[in-house]
Formats: sequence, structure tokens, C-alpha cells
Amino acid sequence: MALETLNKRNKKDLKWPKIIIAILSTIGIVDTGSITLKNWGLFTSLSCPGIQNGCETVLNSQWGTLFKNNQVNIPLSLAGFITYLSILVITIILSLNLISPKEKLNKFLWWLVFLISCASSTFSFLLINIMFFNIQAYCFFCILSAILSFSIFIISMIGAKFESREPMIFRGFIVAISVLLGGLIWSTNVDPSNAIDDNKSPTENVSPIITTSSSPQKVKFAKFLSENNIVMYSAYWCPHCHDQKQLFGKEAVKELKVVECAKDGKDNEYALCQKKGINGFPSWEINGEIISGTRDLNELAIKTGYQGDSNF
Repeated sequence: MALETLNKRNKKDLKWPKIIIAILSTIGIVDTGSITLKNWGLFTSLSCPGIQNGCETVLNSQWGTLFKNNQVNIPLSLAGFITYLSILVITIILSLNLISPKEKLNKFLWWLVFLISCASSTFSFLLINIMFFNIQAYCFFCILSAILSFSIFIISMIGAKFESREPMIFRGFIVAISVLLGGLIWSTNVDPSNAIDDNKSPTENVSPIITTSSSPQKVKFAKFLSENNIVMYSAYWCPHCHDQKQLFGKEAVKELKVVECAKDGKDNEYALCQKKGINGFPSWEINGEIISGTRDLNELAIKTGYQGDSNF
């Protein structure tokens, strides 16, 4: 009698895993969707808890973008959005009970949820390692996405009730290894430390390559600074100068008026820096006043009277 009851329970379709997966994937859609809209400049309010500029540094790093040119910008968060949306759609189909739990299509859909979440969890694990060890900054939204992916992966194993563990382990292992290898190749290719600057000769003393990307708001702000003759005085060997440029991103830095002050730096204006009395780097010249130190972009916007979108 007890064995018969247990068999009935095993055959019964569980509802709670589908509900929880739907909730988690919805949170994932909001999380990754917000990041994507912010990246495209369509969503202006995105407050990141934790360390200042941590999310900005991570999301605007080389690893934060899948593809970018003058016309198209595909942030990595868009891939996450599509992943969570796919899981939600599949879960809704399963929850509507349009397909009998005994049918092959039902099992196939559960396999999709399991394998997609397995791939997502593996890639999230890789991204968390990149965030901690390569970028060395901490993004709340990225950590949340990793937790969501792993949670969906665990719950999918419960909800699917696979009759045999061997196929689950084998297929999950193949997917995880494939995603990990592909992710490592992608990570190595976009790693700025492996980039070659064609315009730099081994003997030139120039600043390190800027690895972060710029939002439309940052580019507009940089243009405003340049148009109003606000100058950044820098030295190629100065780590704080590099940090300041990283906050702007590579596209925005091209719009800035940056003066090289190191006497042995490429295209330096050492005499001008001496005349201006520049003795700390970076330094900003704002309306004739010299302000030294790395500055938050919002602080610069206030000091310069910028009236544009300052949600950097």
C-alpha cells in the first residue's frame, strides 16, 4: 500500500517547481532587461547597491559586450534576457497543462529548461570568476543573475523528475563543458590584457588602453566638457589618471581634451603643465580653477554646470 502511494506521488506532476521557476525567471528578465535598456540609453534610472561604480565598471568592461560597432551594440545582458524569457515561456506552457505529463513533449520541454539553465549556470560561474579576478569589481545585478540561474537549474531537476540520473548527468556534463570551453575562448579573445595596440610602438610612453565602454550619456558629457574648454591633465604612468578615463570609457575619452604632462610622454605638453602649476594627476581645469584627483562623473557634472542627462 505504501509502495503504491509512493508510485502515485512520483507520477503526479508537481506544480510548485514550475511556479518558482516562473517567478525566478521573471526576476531574471527584469534584472537583465534593465541592464540592457540602460546600456542602450533607454532606461535612465538604475541604482546599483554596493561598492561605488562597481556595476558601471563591470557592465562597461570588455566582457560586458557581445558585439559592438558604430551602428549595433549587443550587451551581454541581452543574452541573459533571452535566456530567462525562453525559460519563462517554456514554464508557462508546462503550467497551463496543455500537455499531459506522460507525453514525450512534456519531458522534452523539461529537458530544455534543465539544459538551458545548466548552460546559463555554467556561464554565470565563468562570469563571476572574471568579475572577481579580472575586472576586480563587484556588480550586484551580475551576482543576482548567477544566483537565479543556479536556482532554476536545481529546481528544474526536481520538477522534471527524470526517471534515470545517468542521462541527466551525462547531458548536463556535455553542455557544461561545451559552454565552459566556449566561454573561456570568448573571454580570452576579449581580454584587454591580450589586446595589441597597433598605434603603439614598444618605445612610446603612452597611457594604458581603456577597456571600458561608454554609455551615450558619458559621450555627451565628454563632448560638453570639450566644447567648454574643460581640460584633463594626465600622465601616462599615473594609475589614477587611468581610473578616471575608465570611468568615462574609451568612446567618451576620445571626445575629452586630455593633456599629457609627463616630460617623456608621447605628444606631451610639459611646458604648459608647468605653466599651469599642475603638480598632481589627474587634474581638471574648470573655468580657470585647477582641481586635482580622480573625480566621480556626477561630481564633475555638478562642478561644470552640466544640464544634460547625468545618469552615468
